[in-house]
Amino acid sequence: MLLRTIDGAFRVALADMYYLKRNLLTVMITVMILPLLYFVSFAYGLGSTVDNTEGVTYIAFVIPGIVSLSTLSSCFSTTANKIMLQRRFYSSFDEVILCPVSSDSVVLGKAMLGIVRGLMCAAILIILGLLMTDDFAITPMLLFTVFVSCLTYSLLGVVAGFMVKGPPTFNLFNSLVILPMTFLCGTVFSVSAMPQSLQALIQVLPLTHTTECIRSAALGWEFPWVSLIVVLAYGTAFFLISRYLLEKGRV
Repeated sequence: MLLRTIDGAFRVALADMYYLKRNLLTVMITVMILPLLYFVSFAYGLGSTVDNTEGVTYIAFVIPGIVSLSTLSSCFSTTANKIMLQRRFYSSFDEVILCPVSSDSVVLGKAMLGIVRGLMCAAILIILGLLMTDDFAITPMLLFTVFVSCLTYSLLGVVAGFMVKGPPTFNLFNSLVILPMTFLCGTVFSVSAMPQSLQALIQVLPLTHTTECIRSAALGWEFPWVSLIVVLAYGTAFFLISRYLLEKGRV
């Protein structure tokens, strides 16, 4: 059953993979702009004025946060935009639904483009991190948490792609959900610096936990297993919501 689901997911994702292959340079330039701007402005600009954060240099602190942020921005936007265009403008998503594959395969297959794009973006940023500071290290848990993060936010993109009615609704979703996480979840500053009343809200957001997992894995800190469980729970919830919307004809 599992192998059949995975095989169906790859079949669903095949057209998206061909799209990525044909537009690889354009896709990578587009997705790397925001993370590179964060690198320049925070790692180099602000980093030169901050001595250390939570026991490490600010550059070492902020690089894992930028990696985490890149998984959110690249995976979500890639998946949600692609599905929205296929549903609302090209009507090609109807062909996918008619294919003899399970709902699980459709959901995972449509998330795959975002996963691949997010992993490529994260790999580039991780290499830059290795070059910029000795405190940053590649570990098995870092690779695993980056993959889980890409999967989670790609599934969030599937949910958004299924729900939005067009560009205005997508922009609203992005403004209410994605943008607040970008600035509030400890990617470029410590969450402890925020007011106590706001910290409770920040701890509910999934990007806070992916950032903590990636940062701890990259800097050799004690790994926050609770945060990993929270991220996996979010990913599971996004998957179940996507499957529900697909099976109930809400797409």
